Amino acid sequence: MARFGRLVTAMVTPFNDQLQVDYEKTEHLIDHLIATGSEGIVISGTTGESPTLSGAEKLALFKHAVMYAKGKCHIIAGTGSNDTAASIEFTQAAQSVGVDAVMLVAPYYSRPSQEGLYAHFKALADSTDLPVMLYNVPGRSAVNITAQTTLRLAELPNVVCVKEASGNLAQMAQIIEHAPEGFELYSGDDSLTLPTLSIGGVGIVSVASHVVGRQMTDMINAFLAGNHADAASLHRKLMPVFEGLFAYPSPGPTKVALEKLGIEVGGVRLPLVELNEQEKAFVHSLLV
Repeated sequence: MARFGRLVTAMVTPFNDQLQVDYEKTEHLIDHLIATGSEGIVISGTTGESPTLSGAEKLALFKHAVMYAKGKCHIIAGTGSNDTAASIEFTQAAQSVGVDAVMLVAPYYSRPSQEGLYAHFKALADSTDLPVMLYNVPGRSAVNITAQTTLRLAELPNVVCVKEASGNLAQMAQIIEHAPEGFELYSGDDSLTLPTLSIGGVGIVSVASHVVGRQMTDMINAFLAGNHADAASLHRKLMPVFEGLFAYPSPGPTKVALEKLGIEVGGVRLPLVELNEQEKAFVHSLLV
């Protein structure tokens, strides 16, 4: 089914020279992503430097993206945090500007129990009419949404999919096997795109698609057409890009790669810092 498409990009946030959100660059980036295969775009996820964007900046980005790209691709707003009440308020604000769905990250830092995770996500889902994408990323949030908790949440009418960045294929397989009809699983790791498809996942919420979107689309289409050897070959060839874009703190490498391709997106906000010349040279080498 792939409600939001097979290839969804967790978009970087373009900045100007003063590290303020640049809306003209954002439009150019959206055009680039759509042209290279992205069927959905996540605005203000981790790759979008959400921790350093104010609420007002995020809402303005959501609104602009909806106005610019509505009908061309799905716009998914990253509205989750570790504050349930604040996340509810922000999710409702995002709904008011017309986004297609929201992505809700596991509450970071707080490390709630599984019951706490369920109550948090249920409260958020109950507060909106929008489709909800859960986002499990224990490497950043310090808490894993277990398969059992994901499956409980999947019973809620508007919890429609999960971005699984746990790296745990066994957990992912359990979710896919036991999920109610219509609930979908996306890989949250580019390097697991093909393995996830092979066990029944529907696609990828990607970072690498900023720079290899066409190749990833070819790989996904090859797999879906039954050309598994071709898909595997493409996946192997893309692995250096999948891994290299995380050789240094993300999204620094992705922004450098985009600049190399002629897509201007500016720098990164502190506490992230610009890549040095040696690091930039490594990123450039991935694109050869």
